[in-house]
Amino acid sequence: MVSHGFLFSRQTVRSVCLLCVLIALGGEAWAQARLNRPPPHYLQSKPDQKEGADILRSMRSVGPDGDYYLEFELRVLPRRGEGPRIPGKLWGSRNAEGPISRLSLGAVEGSGPARRILVQGGPRPAAWQWPAANGAAVIAVDDAALFEPLAGSDLSAFDLQMPFLYWPEFVYEGKSRLLDRPVDTFLLYPPVALAKRRPDLAAMRVYLDPTYHALVQAEQLGEGERVLKSFRVNGLARIGERYLVKSVELRDEATRNKTRFTVTAAALGLDFSSAVFAPGNLATEPAPPGGLARLAE
Repeated sequence: MVSHGFLFSRQTVRSVCLLCVLIALGGEAWAQARLNRPPPHYLQSKPDQKEGADILRSMRSVGPDGDYYLEFELRVLPRRGEGPRIPGKLWGSRNAEGPISRLSLGAVEGSGPARRILVQGGPRPAAWQWPAANGAAVIAVDDAALFEPLAGSDLSAFDLQMPFLYWPEFVYEGKSRLLDRPVDTFLLYPPVALAKRRPDLAAMRVYLDPTYHALVQAEQLGEGERVLKSFRVNGLARIGERYLVKSVELRDEATRNKTRFTVTAAALGLDFSSAVFAPGNLATEPAPPGGLARLAE
């Protein structure tokens, strides 16, 4: 006697076969997205992965005390010749999703009109820009556009968003020293959807300050662990009892061009309306707050 559990119609057989094919194709895409993944380089014999997860969790929960406003300059430093100096403004806050920043980049010759960018960090990152290609609408920035240079610099929405700090798949490589400073080192792997859009991006290696749980350096890694682009904090500034990042350097390892982000003025401990960070409000720019502290060069 044949069990009814093993009786299938032709239609059912075709459906099962199709499902198997889809699963196989999905598994193949999943595997291909991970073929170029660099292995971790453990800095101790057996770094405690639970400790690493706790370090990342602490870093993700740390944020500024209140909202903040920065005025900055992007100085483009090409390998040869002189690059532009691009003025900018930044409004920063933290919402239920994570850190959120709004930038306004001034227009310079050859870079097109002024641009406004809104980037939402956290486990569900998003980004928007104005103007759009038609010069009017606010548009969402997709994974591919995240890496496009802003205003002719080496800065991108991906650099501002730092979604890799929330990627769920990572390896804690251990404790080391960077520029004679203690750091915790992590290797983080991009989600499948991003890996499909950017197959050249195999992983991110990040270095975190163990005292302040702050990012010190990040590297985009390609095939063979070749560094594609690096992001490094160069200096801090103190305003009252608070510290903020004063200078960041981004370096494109392919072109060897650099862009230096330097804060020129800041106001901390603010309280912005949520409307400042609404994507639909990018077409208008809020007035800068008063009481700015000017930072010496």
